[in-house]
Amino acid sequence: METIVIALGGNAILRKGAKGTPEEQWETVRQATREIVRIAGNGARVVVTHGNGPQVGYLIEAFESLPPEKPRQSLDLAVAMTQGWLGYLIAHSIEREARSLKIEAKTAVIATRVMVSRRDPSFQNPSKYIGSYYTKEEAKRLAEKYGWVMKRDPRGMYRRVVPSPKPLMIHEADRVKKLVDEGYIVIAVGGGGIPVDEDMNPVEAVIDKDLASSLLARTIGADKLIILTDVKGVALNYGEPNMKWLSKVSVDELEEYYREGHFPPGSMGPKVLAAIEFVRATRGTASIGSLSEAYKVYKGESGTLIVPQSIKN
Repeated sequence: METIVIALGGNAILRKGAKGTPEEQWETVRQATREIVRIAGNGARVVVTHGNGPQVGYLIEAFESLPPEKPRQSLDLAVAMTQGWLGYLIAHSIEREARSLKIEAKTAVIATRVMVSRRDPSFQNPSKYIGSYYTKEEAKRLAEKYGWVMKRDPRGMYRRVVPSPKPLMIHEADRVKKLVDEGYIVIAVGGGGIPVDEDMNPVEAVIDKDLASSLLARTIGADKLIILTDVKGVALNYGEPNMKWLSKVSVDELEEYYREGHFPPGSMGPKVLAAIEFVRATRGTASIGSLSEAYKVYKGESGTLIVPQSIKN
């Protein structure tokens, strides 16, 4: 039985323009988990990870709206909250979808801590987008009011950015592997993991979930890494007239494109880097594709497939 780590994007769970109501979230997660259950139904052992950019930003904005005398919660606690929030949505939806399809499935949600270094350069150059989208004028006002760092999102408009240090070690990886081996569909590394330093002190940051998912996949010996997002795959010159979608690419070719700067750091860049790191370390395969076509991405019929060997023309 192959082990697959499936990474769900936070922006794919809560799409741009959505209000974020519970009904919207349940419906979007239901669509994703139906695909995941189909993959698990093929006999694969599955670990699900997820982003939390919109959700953790929502919580931070909610904290700031409290009366001045109420304490604000830290970013690491907000990440932990989203692990429970989204873990519940995903696990419950998986079991409901499995029941409707008459497939046996049991889930486990693990609060996951991930070690980072306080010397990581991201603390001097925040790059992880969280929260809502704003106009340039709104972003300027919020930056002045709260001291937030605001940048233009690759999807358009402006969002808050926070430090996103590189994941170095996943504390609960051994427990994830044990549960997977026992037949559980495990939901872990939510929001990239709760960041802690080498001395186990909490760190205010949001780790990139794709890099953390790749690290988890390598640590537990997964065979495949599948990264699901809100676009259909990896493209060169994205959004330009000469845009070219990549259906299958070797890790060497993809790394060359990465070095040429085709993939923005706040968007496709971490996904491509996560795929490169996984394929390099394991000689397995990685796929990047649309959340709505997850099963086709798994089967190699959609998205971008990254393979270890060179592709002959």
